[in-house]
Amino acid sequence: MSAPDPVAELVEALRRALNPATTTSASAAATSAFAAASPSPPVIASPVAAPAPFSGSVGDCNGFLLQCSLALEMQPQLYPDDKAKVAFIISRLEGKALRWAEPLWTQHHPAVTSLSSFLEHFREVFGTPAGDSSIGERLCRLRQGALTVSDFALQFRTLASASGWNEQALITTYRQGLNPSIRLHLAAYEDSIGLEKFIQLSIRVATRMQLCLEEHQDQLLPPAAPRRSEHVRCPEPADEPMDLEHSDVATIERQRERQRRLAQNRCLYCGRLGHFIAECPTRPARSVVSALLPVLNIKKPLSIVVNLTVSDLCISARALLDSGSAGNFISGALCRQLRLKLTATQKAYQIHAVTGRTLQTVHHLAGPLSLQVGALHCEELHLLVLENATTDIILGRPWLELHDPVLSWKTGEILKWGEHCFGACFPNLPAPSPPQVHHLPAQATSVESPPEACPPDIPACYSHFRDVFCPRKASKLPPHRPWDCAIDLIPGEPVPKGRIYSLSIPEEKAMEEYIQEALTQGYIRPSTSPAASSFFFVAKKDGGLRPCIDYRALNQITVKFRYPLPLVPAALERLRGATIFTKLDLRSAYNLIRIREGDEWKTAFVTPTGHYEYLVMPYGLANAPSVFQDFMHTVLREFLHKCALVYIDDILIYSRSLAEHRQHVREVLQRLREYQLFLKAEKCAFHQSSVHFLGYILDRSGVRMDERKVAAVRDWPPPTTIKELQRFLGFANFYRRFIRGYSSITSPLTSLLRNKPKSLAWNPAASQAFDTLKTAFTTAPLLVHPNPELPFIVEVDASTTGVGAVLSQQQGKPPVLHPCAFFSKKLSPAEANYDIGNRELLAIKLALEEWRHWLEGAKHPFVVLTDHKNLEYLRAAKRLNPRQARWALFFTRFHFTISYRPGPKNVKADALSRLHGQEEPSEEPEPILPEKLFVSPISWNPLAP
Repeated sequence: MSAPDPVAELVEALRRALNPATTTSASAAATSAFAAASPSPPVIASPVAAPAPFSGSVGDCNGFLLQCSLALEMQPQLYPDDKAKVAFIISRLEGKALRWAEPLWTQHHPAVTSLSSFLEHFREVFGTPAGDSSIGERLCRLRQGALTVSDFALQFRTLASASGWNEQALITTYRQGLNPSIRLHLAAYEDSIGLEKFIQLSIRVATRMQLCLEEHQDQLLPPAAPRRSEHVRCPEPADEPMDLEHSDVATIERQRERQRRLAQNRCLYCGRLGHFIAECPTRPARSVVSALLPVLNIKKPLSIVVNLTVSDLCISARALLDSGSAGNFISGALCRQLRLKLTATQKAYQIHAVTGRTLQTVHHLAGPLSLQVGALHCEELHLLVLENATTDIILGRPWLELHDPVLSWKTGEILKWGEHCFGACFPNLPAPSPPQVHHLPAQATSVESPPEACPPDIPACYSHFRDVFCPRKASKLPPHRPWDCAIDLIPGEPVPKGRIYSLSIPEEKAMEEYIQEALTQGYIRPSTSPAASSFFFVAKKDGGLRPCIDYRALNQITVKFRYPLPLVPAALERLRGATIFTKLDLRSAYNLIRIREGDEWKTAFVTPTGHYEYLVMPYGLANAPSVFQDFMHTVLREFLHKCALVYIDDILIYSRSLAEHRQHVREVLQRLREYQLFLKAEKCAFHQSSVHFLGYILDRSGVRMDERKVAAVRDWPPPTTIKELQRFLGFANFYRRFIRGYSSITSPLTSLLRNKPKSLAWNPAASQAFDTLKTAFTTAPLLVHPNPELPFIVEVDASTTGVGAVLSQQQGKPPVLHPCAFFSKKLSPAEANYDIGNRELLAIKLALEEWRHWLEGAKHPFVVLTDHKNLEYLRAAKRLNPRQARWALFFTRFHFTISYRPGPKNVKADALSRLHGQEEPSEEPEPILPEKLFVSPISWNPLAP
C-alpha cells in the first residue's frame, strides 16, 4: 500500500472545510438523488480578497496574517474549526514558507489543530525577533528631506505603530525628523497635544507656508549682501547658480527661471524640491563675522531667518541673536535697499567691542517695520542703524529679554516663546497655562556636559587648533569607526535584568535633565532591549547628582578584551634627552567611542519613566579601558616611541628643542582633529620643563620617582608615645630582610621599650636611628619599580583618623614581596564619622585612585587585602547605599578581588593608617557634670522606718 500523498490530504481537508455536509463517498451515493432534486445552497462571495501568497519575507509577516484574519472573519461558515483555518493559511504559502509548513501538516504536529499555537510558531519563524531594535533605529534616522510632510508622516506612522515607544518619545523623534523650517514654525505650539494632533498640526503649518510663499513670491527679494568691515577680510563667496550678479545668462532668462522656481516651490540655488535656499545641502557655507565682536573667530553665529515687511515689500534676511549686544540693530545697506525712513536719535550711541574699543557711533533709528519669525510670530519694532555691519539684523539683549525664547544652542532653533509673545505676537493663540517651560536645577547631572566656565587660552602658536578644544563639538555623537566597542557575551548566560529604584523629587528632575540632554546629544535612545541594568543617582561633593548605571551583571557575562596597556617604565626610557614636554587630556574620553552596531541593546538601562540604551561607550563597561587604549594607539601610532606616549586618555609629547616640540604638538593636534577627538584645555599643560606623569617626574635630567609615592613614610613624624613607637617598629619589622644591618639600626629604638616603660624617653640616638630607617624604606633595593608583567597586591587598612595602603609585587628569584609605593591620608571630620565598613571601603577607593595608572587595565587581576571580612562580598551585593554605589561605579574600571586577612597580619597598612592618630583615649569614662556640682552621695532606702 502506497504512502498517503500530503498534498492530496491538504486538498481533501480544504474540500471538507468548504463542503462540510459531504462526508464519505457512501453517504454521498445514498443521497445522490436527494442532492440532485434539492438545489445547492448559494455560494456567498467573500467581501475581502484572498491574501497574496506569502513566501517568508519577515517584513510581510504581520500584513499577511492580518489579511488572513480578515478573510477568516468574513467567512466563518467556511472555516468552522482551527484545523480548517490553519489549512487555509497554509494554502496561501509558497517558497520557503510552504517548505516550513509541509512537515507540520504531514507529521500531524499539534500546532495544525490549534490556530493560536500555529500562529505562535509562525511568528517565531517569520516575524520580527524579540529585542530587534531595527525599527527604533529606522525611526531615529528617518528624515523628511525632499518628502512632503504628509508623505513623511505616513512613513513615520508606519514605523511608530510597531516601535512600542511612548507618545512623548515619538513626538520628540517626529519633530527632529522634520525639516528645520517646519520645526521653526512649530516652536509656538506645545508637545502635550498628542502625537496625532501634532502630526496634523505640522501638515497644516506646511500647507500654510506653501500658501504664504505663493502669495508673496512676486515680492520676495534676495537677502541684502553683507558689507565687509574694513578690519575683517572675508573670503569671496563662490558663484551661485541663481546669483544675479555673477551669472552670464541674460537678465530676462534669469528672471524667468527665478519665477519658475518660486512658482514650483523649488530651491533658488539647486532647483530641487523639498527645501529652500537657506537650508540647501549643496550650497557652500558663507563666512559670517560678528559685527560687534570682530575679535572673535565665530564660525557659526546663532542666527535665524526672518521676514521683514515694509509697505507692500517683503524680504527675507538673517538675524543674529546676540545676548552681548545692548540694542537691536539693522545694517545700513539693508536700510537703503528697503528705503526705510530714518529718524535721528535724541543722542548718539557709541558701540564698543568687548575690549572697550569704540567701533562706531549710531545716530539714526529705522522703522517701524514688521518682523516675522516663522509662520506665526510677528511684531513691529524700531531698529538702530549700524553702518558697516556684517549681518542684516542684530537682535540683542532687549529683544531677548522681551520675548524670552528657549533656544537650542546645538541646532540654533527657537523651541519655545515667552509668555509675552502669546498676547502680543500670537494674537490668535491663548497663553499656555501653566507654562510648559521646565526650570531645571543648576546642579543637575549631564552626560559629560561642557563646562560653563571658559577654558584657559592655549598658546598662540596653536590658535588655529581651537576647534580641537571646543567643548560643544566634543558633545556631538561620534561616527562609527573600526574601533567601536564590541560587547560579546558568554554563550548561554542570561542577560542582566536590573531593578527600578524609586527616586526623590530632586532626583526625578535631575533624571529628566540627564535623559533629555543625552537624547539631544544622541548618546542614548529609547530601547526595547530584553536587558536592563539599574539606574540611580548618588550625591556629588558639590551637592549635585551623578547618574550611576550598575553594569556589574553585564561585565560578569562579557568576554574580556585583553588589549595590553603600555609598559610605562620601558616607554619612559625613550624620553632620555627630552627637555620640553606637553601633557594633553582628552575630553569625554569614553564617550568618543561608539558601541558596535547591533550591541547597543546590551547597554540598556531602566528608569522609572523609560527604557534606554547607549550609542556611545559609557563608563563602567569591563572592556572600556582596553578598547580605548587600542583606539588611541592606532590614532597616534606613527608618533609612539618617537615624540608621544599615550596611556588611555593621557597623552605626553616630548622633544629635544622648542622648535621641534611645536612641530610635534601641531602634528598630534592635527591627528586628533582628523579623528574628531577633543581636549580639555583646562587640564592640558604646554611647553613644560618638568611634568608629573603616571607617578613619575619628567624633566631634562631624566625620569625620577614621584616623591608622593614615599611621602607617607618620609613624612612619618617622630613617635611621642610607646604605642606610636611600637607601630613604627611593627611596620619596619616586615621589611627587615631588605635592610642591611636592620638590628643594629633599630637598636636605639628597641632599647626604649625594655623593661616595659610607662613613658617614652626619646633621645638623639633614637632620633638618628628613626631617620636612618625612614631613608632605608624609601631607597632601593627596598622600594622597586612596578613591573606591569607581574600581578599587584594592594594592602589597605583604616583607623578612626586615617587610611593607609601599600602597593607591592613579588619580584626576584625566588620571588620576594617588595613594596612599590606607600600611601597614607588623614581623614576629614566627615570621613572620620563613617562606620568601620565604609572607612575600610574608602581606603580601597583612595588607594586605587592613587595608583590608577598601574592598576587600571592591568595585565593580571590584582588582589586587595583588608582586615574587614564583609568587604569580600562587596562586588556581589544587590543593594548598596549611595556612597557605596558611587564607589562601586569607580571600581568597575578595575579587575580585582578582595581578600580577607586578619588584623594582626595586616601590620604594614595598619601602621600607615594610624600615622595621623593620637594617643588612644583613656578607658576611664569622663563625667558629664563637674565635681563641684555634687554636694554628697545620697542613698535612699524606702523600707527603712
